Amino acid sequence: MYISRIAEKKFSALSSFFKVVLLTGPRQVGKTTMLRHLAQSTGRTYATLDDPAAQHLAKEDPVGFFQNYPPPVLVDEVQYAPELFPVIKLLADRSDHPGQFWLTGSQHYAMLRNVQESLAGRIGIMSLAGMTQGERQQIPLSDLEFGLDALRQRTQTHGMHSSAGQVAEHIWRGVMPGAPDSAAADMRSFFFESYLQSYLMRDIAQLGNVQSLGQFADFMAACAALISQQLNLTNLAQAAGISVPTARKWLDLLVGMGIVYLLRPFAGSTLKRLTKRPKLYFTDTGLAAYLTAWPTPDTLWKGAMSGAFFENYVLMELLANLNASSPAFTLSYYRDGHGKEIDLVLERGRLLHPLEIKQSAAPRRQEVRKFELIERSGLERGSGGIICMAPEPMYISEQDSFIPAPIL
Repeated sequence: MYISRIAEKKFSALSSFFKVVLLTGPRQVGKTTMLRHLAQSTGRTYATLDDPAAQHLAKEDPVGFFQNYPPPVLVDEVQYAPELFPVIKLLADRSDHPGQFWLTGSQHYAMLRNVQESLAGRIGIMSLAGMTQGERQQIPLSDLEFGLDALRQRTQTHGMHSSAGQVAEHIWRGVMPGAPDSAAADMRSFFFESYLQSYLMRDIAQLGNVQSLGQFADFMAACAALISQQLNLTNLAQAAGISVPTARKWLDLLVGMGIVYLLRPFAGSTLKRLTKRPKLYFTDTGLAAYLTAWPTPDTLWKGAMSGAFFENYVLMELLANLNASSPAFTLSYYRDGHGKEIDLVLERGRLLHPLEIKQSAAPRRQEVRKFELIERSGLERGSGGIICMAPEPMYISEQDSFIPAPIL
């Protein structure tokens, strides 16, 4: 059964304006499934460059490729044949109709490099995140506001759609639609091992020219063990037995493929002594849980890394919802030279929304005192609060609330 994605509306809007639309994102997050669903009953042709025959035709005869697969067309994994881009440009310029070319690709950096050279001004680009918890339960997308009245209205409209056990299950299972849940836990190792070998390691070897895939696997596991922490390339390099320059190159590769997400520090010029190091997260908590060997949702939820996994989960849910609903926003974190930290700072419009993340159902109210760092800076401060496992939205102060994670 098809599960509706919150990104559908944004993609359709881009397709109604641009002649070419590129959907990027990690492997197995549902890019093809979503676009083939949107293309139903439209007569759109389809080609995947994972098919060796189609890839050979695209590389050797890109003009003939589009005679075989005429627009409007959906082309999967287009990064494997950059030879198509000049022909797409030519055909798009000859057409007066938007949405003629739908493209998907998993290797983000290589894709954007070719797009910038060949299709600038003709293409709309968006990224598809993994499946959120709200999507799994078919909760409609709505604007995400942090004022107490808006939070209570959201709860009344959508309900508290997840318990602590369901949140733990989602974190452990991850964001790939095909990943097995805990009822099929015996298949989980087979699923993620197949994902690593069939997709990730193949792409890594091709894209990054990585010779030692065993060391790269160790590097990925080291990254997974340090989620929600400030990036330390020296520690990662030592864990994988590689040099720091190699660790930097491999990290860039994981970021470019959409496996790792780096949350940048807040860059407001009026806040002094800011850290320069980003924080490291996985776009798929399920993959991170597999790499760090958590055997069940319960052991993960109660284990030593539970807070780090919960923070990673909250950030990815927020990113997915904001990417689908907000035209312009910036997410960062704040940490000064004295170790004072605000987990998330959402900048939307002229307002800064400070957010703490705590796994507890009853965090300390005093956590919001650190938000005074923003208020004292003279920057314009919006509503915020503590994202946690509270049973319902609750008042902390005039601008801050306890924000239940299951309603994000």
